[in-house]
Amino acid sequence: MKDRGQYLTALERFSRAAIGHLPTRVEAMPNLGQELGLSLFVKRDDCTGIGFGGNKVRQLEYYLGAAQDVQSDVLLITGAVQSNFVRTAAAMGCKLGIRCHIQLEERVPEISDLHRTNGNVLLDRLLGATLHSYPDGEDETGADAAIRRIADSLRDAGQRPYVIPLGADSEPLGALGYVRAALEVLPQIEAIGGVDEIVVASGSALTHAGLLLGLRLAGDTTPVRGVCVRRNATLQTLRVTQRIADTAALLGLDGQVVAPQDVSVTDAALGPGYGQMTVDTRAAIERTARTEGLFLDPVYTGKVMAGLIKLAEADALCGRRVLFWHTGGQPALFGYSDQF
Repeated sequence: MKDRGQYLTALERFSRAAIGHLPTRVEAMPNLGQELGLSLFVKRDDCTGIGFGGNKVRQLEYYLGAAQDVQSDVLLITGAVQSNFVRTAAAMGCKLGIRCHIQLEERVPEISDLHRTNGNVLLDRLLGATLHSYPDGEDETGADAAIRRIADSLRDAGQRPYVIPLGADSEPLGALGYVRAALEVLPQIEAIGGVDEIVVASGSALTHAGLLLGLRLAGDTTPVRGVCVRRNATLQTLRVTQRIADTAALLGLDGQVVAPQDVSVTDAALGPGYGQMTVDTRAAIERTARTEGLFLDPVYTGKVMAGLIKLAEADALCGRRVLFWHTGGQPALFGYSDQF
């Protein structure tokens, strides 16, 4: 599907609440790039607008489009305590007049009171979201079942809930936002003279899978390297591969669009697990701020930059042109401020 019109026609079959500030810019990062011995650029998806922006805006445009189709008046979503996804869902729901129930998982061990009250949690409350808790951060099936029970109770009360599921067995509507983003970034990459590699966070895998699938559908072969933020490289490779297949099926595509060898991930910066600060992550956040005036977060982009720095120091990126995809998440910094 290398024809742009055909590509867009496949996407237009899905409803979209188009409220993000798009397109986002691609900018040079000359100071940090020079230190690392490469030409470094950043795709500013931290600037997608509503609710402090971030990559989740692109994903939620499709979930909220589906919610509007069924005339939903309440949105339900699950995420970690400092989740960017739930914060953005609440903000976009406010914009569209849809209330939000948030289920916060205990995904990060031994967190502080600051972590539970500041950053994204503070914003969730300011947005008027109703907060619930789920005790196990590694039980996607159980979390989805729990939030559906909340939805059932709201339905019994006469409301019209729409659930955004967490598990990898759910329909990957959010990935469509990054299939579309691939079309947006290609002329930007051409305008800066091309890149040799794109580096992006790989967690739920909807951003990574959608972007990689979108590029290949457009006939572009740029490598996309995912930096693991939740699972090891073996498990994440399986997840990305499955989400690509699911998204391709959702678009009605037959056959294999992305070759297995194109799914590239590294867990070099994962550390002990999701949302857990490491020395390398903290150093990457501080270094990026002090060289480029650009803020990263401890959960996603800080780890991505830490992984990118490790690759550069190992000469894996020497002299190359690299696009770092900034997925946002800066509000979480305030939930981790006691660790800086």
